[in-house]
Amino acid sequence: MNNKKGVFTEPGTVRFERLLPGPAERVWEYLTRSELKAKWLSAGDVETEVGGKVTHEFNHTRLSPEEDPWPEKYKDLKEGDTSHGVVIQCEPPHLLSYTWAEGDGTGSEVTFELFPEGEKVRLVLTHRQLPDEKEVQLGVGAGWHTHLGILIDLMEGNTPQGFWKVHMPLEKEYEKLLS
Repeated sequence: MNNKKGVFTEPGTVRFERLLPGPAERVWEYLTRSELKAKWLSAGDVETEVGGKVTHEFNHTRLSPEEDPWPEKYKDLKEGDTSHGVVIQCEPPHLLSYTWAEGDGTGSEVTFELFPEGEKVRLVLTHRQLPDEKEVQLGVGAGWHTHLGILIDLMEGNTPQGFWKVHMPLEKEYEKLLS
């Protein structure tokens, strides 16, 4: 399950399921605390209340100690990228949903749901209202897949591989899913 591709459930929506080491409160911390979120996704605060601000400060070079050559396709992100959103649902430690500003000026919505399963936690991530552009959907699908793999590695005590080393081959696989 932890390596399955995301599923495009409808146009502009991708959904992932992963099984993480618990408890749910620990996973919640990785979703909301800037210093933990920075290790697998992006730095930045998540104010855990409806209407709270969400900040993503991306710097893919700090997600792994491995040497990770930067792909030409994403050279515009090399200096980092910042995105903002607003919390629209928050029920700690089981549900977090917020808007996500897209580069084209539109907004999408990311929802994390946490379901305890014994000593594990099922994470269901759904990213909705993605732009119609295939390139954006490829990047988002491969991006979440890669970021979630890093999260699993960290939570299991493993050293993650370089982001781009994993992400770029996944883009080709997600292209097949969207064809």
